[in-house]
Amino acid sequence: MFIFAANFIVMLPTYCPSCHAQLKVTCLKCHECNTEVHGSFDLPALACLSQKDQEFILKFIKYSGSLKEMANELKLSYPTVRNMLDEIIERIVDVEKR
Repeated sequence: MFIFAANFIVMLPTYCPSCHAQLKVTCLKCHECNTEVHGSFDLPALACLSQKDQEFILKFIKYSGSLKEMANELKLSYPTVRNMLDEIIERIVDVEKR
């Protein structure tokens, strides 16, 4: 049996489970009028990051980019939070190179 919390988030798959190639979006659908848009669309770089990285970025934005405030909230040192951001930036650069 599965129990889902109200805030359970299902991450968008970004890599093929068979060959591990990056997936592309091929269809978008409006659930109001059933209009569909077909094509081959790249996923945005942020969507290709892990849930943990995406949550960090959201907090970064909510704190207006203040690493000092984030460090206080996360109960981590400023250099630790700065290193976390630098690592995420590296992952974004890697995703953009693909």
